[in-house]
Amino acid sequence: MRTRTLHVVAALVAGLLALSLAGCGEDAADSEGFTVGLLLPNRVTPRWELSDKPLIEKRLKELCDDCTMMYANAENDASRQREQMTSMITNGAEILILDPADSKALRSSIQEARRSGVPVIAYDRLAEGAISGFVSFDGAKVGKLQGEALLKAMADRGEGSTVVMMNGDPSSANAAWFRKGAMSVLQGRADIARSYETIGWSPENAHANMSAAISALGADRISGVLAANDAIAAGVISAFKKAGVEEIPPVTGQDADLEAVRRIVQGEQYMTVYKPFEKEAAAAAAMAVALGRGEDARDVSTTATDSPTHKDIPSILLTPTPVTAGEIESTVVNAGVFTVDQICTPRLRADCAAIGLTG
Repeated sequence: MRTRTLHVVAALVAGLLALSLAGCGEDAADSEGFTVGLLLPNRVTPRWELSDKPLIEKRLKELCDDCTMMYANAENDASRQREQMTSMITNGAEILILDPADSKALRSSIQEARRSGVPVIAYDRLAEGAISGFVSFDGAKVGKLQGEALLKAMADRGEGSTVVMMNGDPSSANAAWFRKGAMSVLQGRADIARSYETIGWSPENAHANMSAAISALGADRISGVLAANDAIAAGVISAFKKAGVEEIPPVTGQDADLEAVRRIVQGEQYMTVYKPFEKEAAAAAAMAVALGRGEDARDVSTTATDSPTHKDIPSILLTPTPVTAGEIESTVVNAGVFTVDQICTPRLRADCAAIGLTG
């Protein structure tokens, strides 16, 4: 990954990306509209439908009020997503924002889009092929935050350093990115007893894998679990509960899903990683509008990324934030993601009070 000089919009990332797309040469209200296709990978991860889709649509409208958006969800099926891409291009999409269901399998479709004159922005997950831009969070940083938090939690608990790695779906470039970041801090400081790939990022698959680890190792020998995201963490925790484990070892997560935040309040999940989706959505919309108006994606990028097939892809990589029980209020509550009332259901009020989360 290579960082280069910021071209035009330092404010793009700095202030909730509330930009007017300097250099585009016209106000959004005066511009000729075009159609942006948004393709998201699944419904297993709550953020895609609940956060990313409405946020991208909202920001797109703010930047280009004559623009329209097509939407499709691949339901974890790369073949379906290829068909969705073809359909969008056939029906007039001029820009595609793609979160690939499979980072490699969509390569030929991206090449076809390029031949049709339709730029593709890889969103959240890097895709192979001739993409025109990439918007995400720094995946290595995400993994490092998870690894550092897990080491601290295990040290505080004082019950060993045996870790089970519950990685993401191998078809996603992010899974390897997160794991590499985590291993950069765990290597030599933790004993990785088992490592699993979680197909589809599915809680059910995570539950099955964690049950296998518990059976093989014994629950009392597992000091912590590096779970790549909150859906996987949910499956891990359910496996411990099914095994009758009362004191669940530290479990990491990612995405700051509402249920994950509640699990942190209860002490079932140790941490998650908060990624301000509004900033990511705003960055993707900004890049799409710039490309739709004939501008270079480098005019709104802040760095460059290399994929397995292409070098120097114009990119915006945002900064993630760790969230443990003591940081819920300063992160997701203060950012307006969730209210205290949403988090602290009647069943959780005593737990919330215990960590000072009272609104």
